[in-house]
Amino acid sequence: MRAVVQRVLRASVTVGDEVVGAVDRPGLLVLVGVTPGDGPAQVAHVARKVAELRILRDERSALEAGAPVLVVSQFTLYADTRKGRRPTWNAAAPGPVAEPLVQAVVDDLRGRGLEVATGRFGADMAVELVNDGPVTILLESAPDA
Repeated sequence: MRAVVQRVLRASVTVGDEVVGAVDRPGLLVLVGVTPGDGPAQVAHVARKVAELRILRDERSALEAGAPVLVVSQFTLYADTRKGRRPTWNAAAPGPVAEPLVQAVVDDLRGRGLEVATGRFGADMAVELVNDGPVTILLESAPDA
């Protein structure tokens, strides 16, 4: 499982004309990609890291700051660009595998007491954000997390 964690002043996800998820104060935008071998251990690892990373102002975590988190699924995090000019997505998990694992990350974060908004899985989403810093961190869980 991969996650790109960005410290934001605000962020939102729009599908069509509808804002489906947003954080309107400083927090985190988390883009999550899933590969077929991922499971509960990877979910727990990524959720814990997102909740506890000390990347907010004054070196605080989202848990410590009570900061909101916007989670957006993004299979393109598993693009393979080693050959040619057209990425392949073979390493990304198919929707029926990925969707419940992305939802499990959301559920784990909420279980830790965080306010979590989401995008809409599989939709053509417009993601807007104001990156704070900028701070962008790539998380990757080990296969055996």
